[in-house]
Amino acid sequence: MQPDYFIERKMRPIGFCHAFAVEIHRVIEHAPLLEGFTIAEITELGGFMPVYEADAGACIIGEGEVGDFMVLIISGAIDVVRLDRFGHSSRIAVVRGGHSLGEMSMIDGEPRFASCIALETTRFAVLSREALTEVIQTRPRLGARILIKLVHILSQRLRNTSMRLVALQESTRS
Repeated sequence: MQPDYFIERKMRPIGFCHAFAVEIHRVIEHAPLLEGFTIAEITELGGFMPVYEADAGACIIGEGEVGDFMVLIISGAIDVVRLDRFGHSSRIAVVRGGHSLGEMSMIDGEPRFASCIALETTRFAVLSREALTEVIQTRPRLGARILIKLVHILSQRLRNTSMRLVALQESTRS
């Protein structure tokens, strides 16, 4: 991740995630990535995650861009949209505090699948591939927990996508 990536997009740096650990812990029931983590663990991980604030309309992640980071939404709402083959924008989801976005590209470095646009003032923490590597090397227990959570999240998404594909295939046979 370029250090200026978010600044160039007019997003304001407002500190590191550990300063928002209590706020994150409040939305943890909606945060699969940090489910089961204590405030102390969130605070520890937070030292590796800068926090930004974006105004409504800001593009936090752009479809097709190569990325090496993911975001954890602390507050606000993000519209996840993808262009169809005709160039029309199609909403995939609206995501709120506690959810994470961009995990696949952070891990594999492939282009982003969709754009993520702030629907309102949104605070989010950023975990880069480089920071995740540092967590794994310097705090292996915490790094292992994050990796297990990431694998679980991605596995669930793949399972849900597979179920939708099977349902679509079955509906076209009828």
